[in-house]
Order: sequence, then structure tokens, then C-alpha cells
Amino acid sequence: MSEQPDPELERLRKRKLMELKQSMATYTEPSHTPQGILHLSTQDFDETVSKGVTLVDFHAEWCGPCKMMAPVVDQLAQEYAGRAKVAKVDVDMNIEVAMRYRVQGVPTFGIFKDGQLVHRVVGGVGYQPLKAALDTFL
Repeated sequence: MSEQPDPELERLRKRKLMELKQSMATYTEPSHTPQGILHLSTQDFDETVSKGVTLVDFHAEWCGPCKMMAPVVDQLAQEYAGRAKVAKVDVDMNIEVAMRYRVQGVPTFGIFKDGQLVHRVVGGVGYQPLKAALDTFL
């Protein structure tokens, strides 16, 4: 005997899917936060990391450790302004980029030099490991 899907759950699923499609279809230029952090999308990722050194924070809005690392990322953006770019990529909204760089957990930090991923740090590691990694590639 086949069970009928709950109409309310079906309605919610369809609404959420439509919202996700709409948000993914809306292209915006990378935005800067007051701390100088770029918020990248799949469309502008490659161009942004193509020159110089860029620290990319692959994160998710629902991720507790990502939120705990946010002040560290802000501090690094301020300290390295003019020497390195600091960017964030929401993995839920930019699945293609996350898959391309095999992001399997968040937060994951990638250091890109002239478009190439040269170093990866996984987890809420704190300030010092990210600073040391950035210094290595500058």
C-alpha cells in the first residue's frame, strides 16, 4: 500500500526549492563588508582568486564553528589589507565551488595563490594557524 505524501510538507518543499532557485539565479557583484571581506559566488570566484594571495573561508550560515571563526577572519582581513584578499564562500549557496575544491566540512579555509589552491586548513583552528599559513604564501 502506497503512502500519500503530506500535502503541507510538499507545499513547503516546493516553496523552499523555488526560493533556492531564485536566490541562486540572482547574480550580484562581490560585496565588501566593513572589514574588507569579499563575499564570493560561483560566478566571481575564479576571477577574484586569480591574482595574488586570497584566503577563502568556506562556511555555512548554520555552522557554529564558522560563526566562532568570523572574528578571526575579520581580524585577518584588517591585518592583511593591501597584501592579501580575504573572502567568504557560503557552501550552501555555491555548491559548485565547494564541490570543485572538495569541501567536505565547514569551516574549511583555502589559501589561493594566483588562482591555485596552495594550502587548506579544516576546522575552527583559531588565529595563529591561519596567520602562519598566510605568511608562508606572501
